Amino acid sequence: MVTQKPLSYPPRVNLAHLPTPLQPLDRITEKFSTPHGGPRIWVKRDDLTETAMSGNKLRKLEFVAGEARAQGCDTLITCGGVQSNHCRTTALVGARLGMRVQLILRGEFEGIPDGNLLVDQLAGAATAFYPPREYFSDLEKLFEHWRDFYAERGHKAFCIPTGASDGLGIWGYIAGSEELLANCRDRGFVPEHIVCATGSGGTQAGLTLGCQLLGSTARVTGYAVCDNAEYFQQKVREDIRHWSSLSGNAVDESALSINVNADYIGPGYAIAEEPVYRAIAEAASLEGLLLDPVYTGKAFYGLLQELHKGTYRDCQNLVFVHTGGQFGLFPHRENFPFLL
Repeated sequence: MVTQKPLSYPPRVNLAHLPTPLQPLDRITEKFSTPHGGPRIWVKRDDLTETAMSGNKLRKLEFVAGEARAQGCDTLITCGGVQSNHCRTTALVGARLGMRVQLILRGEFEGIPDGNLLVDQLAGAATAFYPPREYFSDLEKLFEHWRDFYAERGHKAFCIPTGASDGLGIWGYIAGSEELLANCRDRGFVPEHIVCATGSGGTQAGLTLGCQLLGSTARVTGYAVCDNAEYFQQKVREDIRHWSSLSGNAVDESALSINVNADYIGPGYAIAEEPVYRAIAEAASLEGLLLDPVYTGKAFYGLLQELHKGTYRDCQNLVFVHTGGQFGLFPHRENFPFLL
C-alpha cells in the first residue's frame, strides 16, 4: 500500500496533446476470441501525444523538461540506441523549447540517416556515436564528459537517463494512468488488465504505481522487449523507490504487483522474427493501427499469442497502451517481403 497524502506534482511543461484517445479494436477482438470467450481489446493511443508521434516518451519529458527549466538548464543530454524513440523525442522537445540537445548514441552509423536518427538531425540535436561495449561500460563517464563539455562553454546541462525512466520520469505515467482510468469510466467499463511494452521500465513503473495510488484493481503487465523478467521486476521497483525518495510519498514495496511477460523478446533488443512483422501487418490491415518491431509490435504479438492461449479468457476489458515508435518501423522495411 501507499501512504496516501495529496500528490504534489513537480514542475511540468505542457507538451502533449492530452487526453489521447481510447479506441476499441473490435476486429482484433473478434478474430482472436476463443470458444471460451475473452476480453474486448482497447488501445490507448499514446502514439498520438504529438511532436511527431513521440508516444509515451513525451509524457515523461513534460516532467523532465519542467525540472530542467526549474534548475535553470539550457541543455539536455540523454542516451539510447541509434534508432532510439526517446532520443528522437528529446531532440524535438529541445527544439521546441529552445534548448540544446546532446545525444549519446549506442552503435555505429554509416550512410544516409533514416528513421529516428534522421529526425534527430533535422531537429538540430548533436549526436555522438559509441560502440556498444564502450557505451555500456562507460555510460556514466560519457554523461560526465558531455556535461563538462557544455559547462566549459557556459551552458548548464540536465542529464536524462535511458528512456527518461526514473523517479522523475514516471510522473508521466502516474498522470497517464489517471487519464486512462478516466477514459475507461467514460466508456462505461473498468479495465481488468492494462498491457504495455517495457524496454526501460519507466512506463510500466508509472502505470503500476499510478493504478495503486488511484485504487484501481487493474493488473498492469509489461511485455519485455529486452533483458529478462527479473531485470524489469528490479528496475520497476528501483524507479518507484526513486519516486518515493524524490516525492516524499512512502511506498510499501511488498504490496506492489509487478507483472512481466518476457516470453516474446525473440533474438534480442530491436531484433524481431517474421511472426512479429506479420502481427504488425495484421494490426495495420485490420485496425489501421501502426506498430513498430522494437517495442509495440513485439508486445502486441505477445498479447495476441496469450489471447490465443486463453490467458485472458476470464477478462472482460483489456487495454493495450500504444507507446508510439512508428519511426522505428521504416529501417526494418526489408523484413516485410511477404507483402510483395
